[in-house]
Amino acid sequence: MNIRSLTRGDGVLIGAAVVLFIASFLDISGCDAGAAICDQVPSTNSWEISPLGWGAFLLGIAGAALVVLSHALPQPRKVAGLELGQVGVAFAVASAWNVLMWMFESDNAGAGLIIGLIATLILAAAAVAAPLVPALKGPLLSAPRPQTPQPYGMQPGQPGQQGVPGGYGYPGAQQQPYGAQPQPYPGQPQPEAQAQPAAQPTTAQPAPAQGQGQAGDFAPFWFAVPVARPLYAEDGSPTPIAELAPGTWYLAVEQRGPGLIAQTQDGRRGVLQDTTGIQRG
Repeated sequence: MNIRSLTRGDGVLIGAAVVLFIASFLDISGCDAGAAICDQVPSTNSWEISPLGWGAFLLGIAGAALVVLSHALPQPRKVAGLELGQVGVAFAVASAWNVLMWMFESDNAGAGLIIGLIATLILAAAAVAAPLVPALKGPLLSAPRPQTPQPYGMQPGQPGQQGVPGGYGYPGAQQQPYGAQPQPYPGQPQPEAQAQPAAQPTTAQPAPAQGQGQAGDFAPFWFAVPVARPLYAEDGSPTPIAELAPGTWYLAVEQRGPGLIAQTQDGRRGVLQDTTGIQRG
């Protein structure tokens, strides 16, 4: 049973059925005499009169329940060759007609009969019009928001989430000075690099051209690509071994000319030749 498949029309049916149930316990007859006389007249609700309580009020509640149930079930169910929704609509219309006839026959209708008539009329109208009126066909409950994907290397409850202090390797975190030794994740070899005192901005700059800087000056860092980019084998093979996807964080472990040696989530390493626009973690 999926309650998110219910529509606004089902919400109207549920509300009308609740009001109808409450009205069934109210007095169905009024009293125009003085207070002293009316106090001596016993109150009568719909359940004390079987044709009204069981043949009208309960029929309307059952009709609303069948219509709502037909929308909540994953597969349509049938009774005597008719779908549950169709049977529920018939029950709702019959309930409204029955209460309307009681209203015409009553000399002095009470609160229970008046409220019951209003509830059954709304119930029958919603049951018939729900599949036809666009406003009633909208979802009753909004769909849940998709969870934001976690950056590579961060699991739920780790630093960087709401209420948890930030760490290294994702946006918004307190940044390590460029060249500082990052904390390795399980299975990652400890990178050997000299710490640099100067901090670098979080937005990555294009990688330096080959021959600029010494290899020992490079410190591993997390980065993300703006668009999908291929990752080539370190032996220079022209066939990509993986594709780096935007929104995921990868670890740059080495400088290779104008490119970077990047490591994927499954431990594969390759050359990212196009480093323009990458974002540092």
